[in-house]
Amino acid sequence: MSGIVLHLLRHGVTEAEGRLIGRTDAQPLAEGVAACVARAAGLAVDAVVTSDLARSFVPARLIAAALSCDVREDARWRELDFGAWDGLGFDAIDAEALAAFQADPARHIPPHGEAWPALLARVTEALGTIDRSTLVVTHGGAMRAALATLCAIDFPQLWNIALPHAALLSLRVWPGTPRVGQIIGLVT
Repeated sequence: MSGIVLHLLRHGVTEAEGRLIGRTDAQPLAEGVAACVARAAGLAVDAVVTSDLARSFVPARLIAAALSCDVREDARWRELDFGAWDGLGFDAIDAEALAAFQADPARHIPPHGEAWPALLARVTEALGTIDRSTLVVTHGGAMRAALATLCAIDFPQLWNIALPHAALLSLRVWPGTPRVGQIIGLVT
């Protein structure tokens, strides 16, 4: 069996650059939308799925129209919820607390925020619904959660994978429980 191709596209730049944005619905900038549309041009997909946040769904709708695909919003592809830190600049967050969170987001959760295992669980659930060649327009955290789930990459190593705005990560995914994937391309 050849598996299906899954493309994960990180949203483009937003009005909230320099801040920690998870559940904050930061608006995409025109250049960020254009970068995503350009990156996805010519992809052979049967469906487009997107986070329900504007920075993802605005470019996703344009991409889906250009590729003549349906688009579906799915909140499970949202970024990690940074709780009380959401929307703050990095300099406004206690440096020690931020460093502890970045080192181990399963144990050092932002106040009223979401733990890494919760993000893993919802992305894993969302991956289970993908049954054909699909482009998912999403966020850096959700992309890393997909890599952790599909490719068994441990959290510390996930930070070694650069996923800048409009990065396109392509994987071949095989059905089954658990689902297994293989990275077939990364364009940054």
